Amino acid sequence: MKQKPKYLVPTILVVAAVAAYFAWTKLDTPALPEGIVGANGRIEATEIDIAALTGGRIADIAAAEGQVVNAGDVLVQMDVVQLNAQKRQAEAQLRRASIAIETAKAMVAQAEAQERAAEAAVDQAQAMADAAAQKLARSEQLVKTNAVSQQVLDDDRAKDREAKAGVAAAEASHAAALAGITSAQAQVVDAEAAIDAAKASIDSITASIDDATLVAPRSGRIQYLVAQEGEVVGSGGRILSLVDLGDVYMTVFLPTSQAGRVQIGSEVRLTLDAAPGIVIPATVSYVADVAQFTPKTVETAEEREKLMFRVRAKVDPELLSRYVAYVKTGLPGMAYLKTLPDAEWPASLANVVK
Repeated sequence: MKQKPKYLVPTILVVAAVAAYFAWTKLDTPALPEGIVGANGRIEATEIDIAALTGGRIADIAAAEGQVVNAGDVLVQMDVVQLNAQKRQAEAQLRRASIAIETAKAMVAQAEAQERAAEAAVDQAQAMADAAAQKLARSEQLVKTNAVSQQVLDDDRAKDREAKAGVAAAEASHAAALAGITSAQAQVVDAEAAIDAAKASIDSITASIDDATLVAPRSGRIQYLVAQEGEVVGSGGRILSLVDLGDVYMTVFLPTSQAGRVQIGSEVRLTLDAAPGIVIPATVSYVADVAQFTPKTVETAEEREKLMFRVRAKVDPELLSRYVAYVKTGLPGMAYLKTLPDAEWPASLANVVK
């Protein structure tokens, strides 16, 4: 008897196995009813970059990769040694300005007192000038009748000029006193401005110190760390990535004929390759208004040549909150969408997670 080639039997077994697999797949995956379409995609979630507002050294990272955090939890603490020193300096400037304003107010009070004294001196000098003028007038009348000597008249004239000079000097002193008040008041304004500047500086530094403590803007899971403790990052430098577990969705691409019939808010059913028996309810939250080529993940060249629309199916946040520990981004799966509102879900997609 002629012996069979030794590779013939294994080859026949492999071909039979492949044929059986494709036959089982075809029987196990029934055709979708009219009004329901399916497309493959991956579970995604909104990612938030936690970054430093200003450059500096990372003092502590309180969160670890994979950790679930709540909104407001402290994630990163930047080094604030220099900021604290700047704040103490600004506080010292504030105290100095507060003392300066008290000194300036005292100078204003002193200048006002000097101005009142100068005004009184003006009144006194004016009174003396008036008396000297009256006496001079009488001497001028009396000298005509020889009632007084020429010497007396000359003396009265000298006293009149002296009194007028005294008035001018007193008025000059009064003007100087008024200028002193203005100068002192300007120093008060300058001191008040220094206080405002010091307070603004303190507020700015305090805000920078507060910003140095990076907190979670929303609840989610730490995806990965970009930097480590002790590293120096620049302004806006990323430190870690946070995934919002309350905003989970699957993005799929549909051809024009299908995408045109999908409505915002219509029902969606999601299944994952990792858990094929679990059906996750979702709703259409976005349909692109501009067609685009399908992404390179589509396997066949023929499908890559078709124009497709991006559709996003969002999972209910309340449902996610009950299964937050099981939410994993990047998992591949299928999205089944209704293109007809009255379409009935097949039995394999009817029972969803609650």
